[in-house]
Amino acid sequence: MANPTVTSAPRNWPTLLMFLLTGLAAVTLVPWYGIVHGYGVAAWIWFGVFLAANELSITCGYHRLFSHATYRAHPVLRAIYIVFGAMALQNSVLVWSAGHRAHHRFIDDVDQDPYSARRGLWFSHMGWMIRDYPSGIPDFSYVRDLERDPLVAWQHRHYLPLAIGLNVGLPALVGVFTGDIVGTMLLAGLLRLVLSHHLTFLINSAAHAFGSQPYTTDNSARDNPLIAVLTFGEGYHNYHHQFPHDYRNGVRWWQWDPSKWLIWTTNKLGLAHDLKSVPWFRIHRAQLEAQFARAQQDLSTRTEVTQYAQLRTRLAEEYATFQDAISRWSALRVQLQDHAVNNVSNRWERSIVRSRCRELELMLKLQQRRMSVLRAELSST
Repeated sequence: MANPTVTSAPRNWPTLLMFLLTGLAAVTLVPWYGIVHGYGVAAWIWFGVFLAANELSITCGYHRLFSHATYRAHPVLRAIYIVFGAMALQNSVLVWSAGHRAHHRFIDDVDQDPYSARRGLWFSHMGWMIRDYPSGIPDFSYVRDLERDPLVAWQHRHYLPLAIGLNVGLPALVGVFTGDIVGTMLLAGLLRLVLSHHLTFLINSAAHAFGSQPYTTDNSARDNPLIAVLTFGEGYHNYHHQFPHDYRNGVRWWQWDPSKWLIWTTNKLGLAHDLKSVPWFRIHRAQLEAQFARAQQDLSTRTEVTQYAQLRTRLAEEYATFQDAISRWSALRVQLQDHAVNNVSNRWERSIVRSRCRELELMLKLQQRRMSVLRAELSST
């Protein structure tokens, strides 16, 4: 049965018309002009530059910096994110972050998550914006810290002229210098805007519907490498919802996450600092907890007690080993914190504790492999 709040909310006509008109123009005017007149190389280059600037300002700025405070940034970098984030036409930092923090706080709740995946793929992709649903009204009590930020407050006050000026004036100005105003406006202005919108919206919709859940099954978020490629690294969404205060989404070195690489690079250049990351033990722990939950769920459906007795015993033994490793790691972390509080200068002692932490991380990594084997055996029987 459809949720009543989904069908009764009044239409948000400005947003609806904006999506409708820009979308229709992108699928008609852009190809028509290309067929009749063609596009120059410069127009395509600026299309790529502005698209990357918009998307990275949303992922590195709106999302990982302002919404989650996964790192701190120099005022110059913050200003760049604020300007090109406004050009992405996804509302001000204040409104965007208020909605996103509500999404994390109430994920999948049909009444309080602004773009709840439980309301359907269309709703979470863009349907939530074209009607004035109660869940979509920004609650600024979630962003009191950002309200005190002068740059964020300035952008919020001047968002509309800033967004219009950047979306119309900047592509036109570039077009004047390249000698192709119309082509640049259509590619770097119109097509870039529409594509930028839908790439971002994929994170709210497809990344909650398609993919794997290696870190948690408590919510609908999923890891999807294809979406990560399309969204500058935001597709590792299951990891993000488990560890939202990590500046990385693609936590493995080989995972496509240009946003992570840009944040790391700006850190090396002195423009970003205090990068937050999750210890590997906690990451392995989350993966194992998800594996145990799936294995226990699989075994609960098997009624043949004798046939699966050995697998149940092995699962119980692995879980006991897992719990022991967690207890030992917690004790070692307490030791390290005590050393820091008491200014212990014995480098040898601290190195021993860290070595033991790394040994436990390796133990959990090996246990993940054993659990994979156990689940494979369970699936084959």
